[in-house]
Amino acid sequence: MAVLLHRLGHSAYRRRKTVLAVWLVLLAGLVTCVSVFGGKLDDRFSVPGTESQRALDTLSKTLPATSGASAQIVLTAPDGRRITHAPYTTVIARTIKAAEEAPQVSTVVDPRAAGAVSADQKTAIVQVQYTVPNTEVEKSSLHALEKAAAAAEKDGLSTSVGGSVYGSKGVEIGPSEIIGVLVAMLVLFITFGSLLAAGMSLLTALVGVAAGLTGLLALTPVVGISSTAVTLALMLGLAVGIDYVLFILSRHRQQLAQGTSPRESIALANGTAGSAVVFAGTTVIIALAALSIIGIPFLTTMGLGAAAAVLIAVLAAITLLPAIAGFAGDRLTPKAGTRAARRARHAARAAGESSHGARWVKRVVSKPLLTVLAAAGVLIALALPATDLRLSLPDNGSAARGSTERTAYDTISDKFGPGFNGPLLVLTETESGSGTQASTYVAQKLQSLKDVKAVLPPQATSDPAQSVVTVIPKSGPESVGTDQLVRDIRETGSQIREATGTSVAVTGTTAVNIDVSNRLGDSLLPFVAIVVGLSLILLMIVFRSLIIPVKAAVGFLLSVGASLGLVVALFKWGWLADILGVPHTGPIVSFLPIILIGVLFGLAMDYEVFLVSGMREEWAHTGNAHSSIVKGAQHSVRVVTAAALIMFTVFAGFFPLDNPIIKPIAFALAVGVAIDAFIVRMTLVPAVLALVGRHAWWLPAWLDRALPDLDIEGASLQKAPPADQKEPVLTH
Repeated sequence: MAVLLHRLGHSAYRRRKTVLAVWLVLLAGLVTCVSVFGGKLDDRFSVPGTESQRALDTLSKTLPATSGASAQIVLTAPDGRRITHAPYTTVIARTIKAAEEAPQVSTVVDPRAAGAVSADQKTAIVQVQYTVPNTEVEKSSLHALEKAAAAAEKDGLSTSVGGSVYGSKGVEIGPSEIIGVLVAMLVLFITFGSLLAAGMSLLTALVGVAAGLTGLLALTPVVGISSTAVTLALMLGLAVGIDYVLFILSRHRQQLAQGTSPRESIALANGTAGSAVVFAGTTVIIALAALSIIGIPFLTTMGLGAAAAVLIAVLAAITLLPAIAGFAGDRLTPKAGTRAARRARHAARAAGESSHGARWVKRVVSKPLLTVLAAAGVLIALALPATDLRLSLPDNGSAARGSTERTAYDTISDKFGPGFNGPLLVLTETESGSGTQASTYVAQKLQSLKDVKAVLPPQATSDPAQSVVTVIPKSGPESVGTDQLVRDIRETGSQIREATGTSVAVTGTTAVNIDVSNRLGDSLLPFVAIVVGLSLILLMIVFRSLIIPVKAAVGFLLSVGASLGLVVALFKWGWLADILGVPHTGPIVSFLPIILIGVLFGLAMDYEVFLVSGMREEWAHTGNAHSSIVKGAQHSVRVVTAAALIMFTVFAGFFPLDNPIIKPIAFALAVGVAIDAFIVRMTLVPAVLALVGRHAWWLPAWLDRALPDLDIEGASLQKAPPADQKEPVLTH
């Protein structure tokens, strides 16, 4: 691999104009495709094969109104007045008429007909049903409802508009992400001591991100891609794109300062640091692509989309960066007397004691047992809240405080009960006889179940054998009680089928979300097993060791546990929620753990390779287990620190978004990167290596022969002839 990347670096440097032109033409073509053919994003959650999804698919044919988006106009009378008295009845009638005239609206239900008037007769809900799903509702239609609500407010009522129609947020980019990129630029400048090098890194990464995002958006007409998938691809593409360029460019500038010619230096950097980038990127891609084995379409597109963004970031780092370095030439060489030049001279002399990173590692390995116990104790303590992890999909109760959908949700919960925000639809189907009679019997049976607040009269469909019974739970959509109620209805349905031959299926948005969360929860442990097993195999191949893969896997699990613990403490327990601006506490987004495991796995392997490869190289040269840890980490610690800070900054830049899905994912990834880089890789790893000594590098001879040699560290470049015989080849 190293020799191939070395040659690729030479070719990209030599043909820099062609390489740059290819990237620009590709980007222009993708932008054109998006502008001409780009479709809408699809934020629907579904799990094919589940009872709720099968029933929902059936109702989309026999009762289409249940498959479309819905909205709620919540109207509340002033203190001391009733919503059922004049003049407010007239206001409600005008609001209903205005809602009926909104585009795409199929049905508007009067509050009195639906029983949607609160017990104190102060609040009423106008139910609005659309003919299309959430993703196809036009903004003009939603604005028409908001305009109708505003008109009612002028007549003295307090109003808000909510419902499932507010579920799709789209791709959100705001000031916080821009600030995150600027902070990343500052970290790059401090790391390189050069504005040119920092700008090159950011430019290369941004071109890769732009190509990845436009490529993903170009697929929207043929593939259902969610806004969360696009945001995750943006987040990951930007973070790893900057980091991968940083790894290669820092090696390039170090070699330039040692006297290597620009052309040979970028080729060597591509062969050494670039090999590690390809390995790290491949692990991220594999982990993200593995999300498709869970069998949930929206999670599959999310994983594959993010994996594609990482792939393009890798390609940009090993092709576009050498080309841009060719335009820069020797201007990237650190100037004499600068800190960057002094670091390069120290590297040439292997003066490990001179670097801050080496001094930190030296302190860590001086008392390895104490360090291991302290680091492990901190990580286990942080992971303890994760034992209270409960998964769910967010609804309008997770929206920003003060938003119209959050206000509507809270008002409904307060006046009607939390279950009114998450009704369950029970589809009854009889093999013979009257569907109405069967559904009436089912409704009576369901009324007796625990946690049922109300059961509405059965609703007929276009199929005479079918009816729909609406069940209002006592608890909210995200509660354990509602989850248990779904299980109870299904158990009762089995009894009803045995007794009467009538089949019962629970569906609706709440039931679908519960089934999605349960599927994801059931898939969590198998997915962890796959990722950990993969890490053991890959690191065994790279480092020819048994101890290092096991240590890396345990460290990875500790990082994931600590990250999930902090997520639970903030987003479920509410610790520091007001300070950090978290609008809602409750269950954790159901696919967050799997996304965190997939992404953090790749990043953990990334840092592991960059840190431990230097130690292994030093061990191979000296055979001194203790000194190889300190000297091998002297330069990689600085680069990994900068990379982790950049990743943390980019992920944290998405945290301020008022998106109930992206906010916890951004937080989990940000703290996960920080924990894994600073506590696990830079502290726990060298301490464990110091404890086991030379045994860390042992591998049975038969296994060594059986495993392939990927040459991640570029050792083969010491034997390979240089592409340009006039230029010396310096090993790293």
